[in-house]
Amino acid sequence: MDITNRTVFISGATSGIGLELARRFDAAGSTVIVGGRRTDLLDKIAAEGFATVPIDVTDSSSVDRARDTILQSHPSLDTIVTMAGVGFPEDLRDPAHFGDAEKTIDTNLLGTIRVIDAFTPHLIGRGGGTIITVSSGIGFLPFPVMPTYAASKAGVHAYTEALRAQLDGTGVEVAELVPPAVATRLGQAPRNPHALDLTEFATEVMDLVQANPTPHEILVKGVLMHRWAERDGTYHDLVAQRSQALAMLPSRQ
Repeated sequence: MDITNRTVFISGATSGIGLELARRFDAAGSTVIVGGRRTDLLDKIAAEGFATVPIDVTDSSSVDRARDTILQSHPSLDTIVTMAGVGFPEDLRDPAHFGDAEKTIDTNLLGTIRVIDAFTPHLIGRGGGTIITVSSGIGFLPFPVMPTYAASKAGVHAYTEALRAQLDGTGVEVAELVPPAVATRLGQAPRNPHALDLTEFATEVMDLVQANPTPHEILVKGVLMHRWAERDGTYHDLVAQRSQALAMLPSRQ
């Protein structure tokens, strides 16, 4: 898609991948609205010249207020990126993990749905636009230390596929960004020494986004081993390899 003249709203973009992509869209010539929960970070981002809006994707009223604010100030909005996400290590032998599981599903999956529901009527009404959801390589190749995160991102993938089918013919295209591990901080997720450099990741993503038509799945080279593990016959060996990280859980030490 042409990224030089878009009006883009990115939810959950106060840091990490979301903020980096906001800067890339802005540098290309698009107008970008950054959404997030932390007003202190939004103030710093506004100082860079971005439009900002507070939004908590776990709260339908907050999402609706953000939508109304954005459409009032930016009625030409044509691109939505559902970036907000959290992730936690979970010990499934300990029922206390359930609170983190609820937060993960509420933010990553239901939060994605809330944002899409809020803006889809506008995009359909204008006869076109783009929705970019954000899943994860972990949605295709689970990391057993973060089981609900994997489940939430697998859910985002399935939901995206259904959304694309249902919006066919409306002029609204639907793409799915599938990041591998990138060198950012995600909730309480353990740091990955093999994570991709954020700058290099963002450069590759923006190159792929500019393809016409926009790819259904935006897959950087570093995520291909995750995405195609089942097809390539490497799935079970890779899950077993990644399961070694379970030793970091307190109950296993």
